[in-house]
Amino acid sequence: MIRHLQRYPTQNRVTQMHLRRLNTLLGHLRMAYSSSASEGVLLETINNKGVITLNRPKALNSLNLAMIRAIYPKLKEWDADPSTSLVIIKAAGDKAFCAGGDIKAVTESGKRGDRLAKEFFYEEYILNHKIATMRKPYIALVNGISMGGGVGLSAHGRYRVATEKTLFAMPETGIGLFPDVGGGYVLPRMRGQLGVFLALTGFRLKGRDVHHAGYATHFIESKQIPELEKALLDLKQPTSDVVDDVISQFHNQCQLDTDKPFILEDQEEHIDRLFAADTMEDICHSLQGDGSEWATKQLEILRKMSPTSLKITLRQLREGARLDIEDDLQMEYRMSQGCIRGHDFYEGVRALLVDKDGSPRWIPATLEEVTPEIVDDHFRPVQNDLNLK
Repeated sequence: MIRHLQRYPTQNRVTQMHLRRLNTLLGHLRMAYSSSASEGVLLETINNKGVITLNRPKALNSLNLAMIRAIYPKLKEWDADPSTSLVIIKAAGDKAFCAGGDIKAVTESGKRGDRLAKEFFYEEYILNHKIATMRKPYIALVNGISMGGGVGLSAHGRYRVATEKTLFAMPETGIGLFPDVGGGYVLPRMRGQLGVFLALTGFRLKGRDVHHAGYATHFIESKQIPELEKALLDLKQPTSDVVDDVISQFHNQCQLDTDKPFILEDQEEHIDRLFAADTMEDICHSLQGDGSEWATKQLEILRKMSPTSLKITLRQLREGARLDIEDDLQMEYRMSQGCIRGHDFYEGVRALLVDKDGSPRWIPATLEEVTPEIVDDHFRPVQNDLNLK
């Protein structure tokens, strides 16, 4: 053990931080789904620029169907309107950009067999696609927590501006789901196996690390957000080059944490090696065979996650690396409906958000019991399939 700690001098500390942060993430998710749904978004046109403000700060600006249905048509309108030059999306409060989608409502709907369980994912992914294909500059000011649905509202945009308060995570394997909202497209395009590691373990990144990983395109201090927004709104001729110059100027002037190394810098070589396999069994075997303190802790973390979620997530990322955004979102819609038909999504939400015992009982309970047929069932075509082409 001493030999392993010498090989990875900072890994034990980082892993302990990871375990503590997972518990913190659970708290963030509980807060996000504790408030009732409301009209939680403001849509404004200011100086011929579109401004979206997520306005549910007490619920960590979690995304519900009413918000999706408000944002999507307005985005279409702004993108088609020659007089609208750019779109900014931001959030009320400074704790969260958007801590996720309203999964509690979705699972309650799924139990009843009503339409929300289908409509939420269907319409959310259409919105994600619109963001990914916007002709106008789309600037996400990601100040605070961004998980799940919040990643979908930002990661596909041309500009993602992070601050020291930004927290990025995709913790869905811990609730019986998978990193959706286009995660199958975004995460495999991070360098090496970093996106696979983040997706499987739910590891969270904060501040400059969000930019180092590639989720954010730019980084500024949170106190500069109002100034950046004003500079963008005051632009007379905001071409893409002009917008890029303005945001880059703020980014280049920011000296906060410039000398701080990436939190996973010492682990990236090991992540690339240990998370490179195409099956979860092989990844776990590699971690076990490595025998280091860090690798052992990652194995412990994976054993807490839904075995079904781990397997479908790994396949999602491997296939998503070869897909365009349209085919990826179609794949993910099929996966979402597979989760609605299954057990673990309901159980994960029960353990996290309803009973809050933190002890989900996954079925199947082990990776070995998750058969290829179970995995395939999450990827098969569905009735009224999502077709974005």
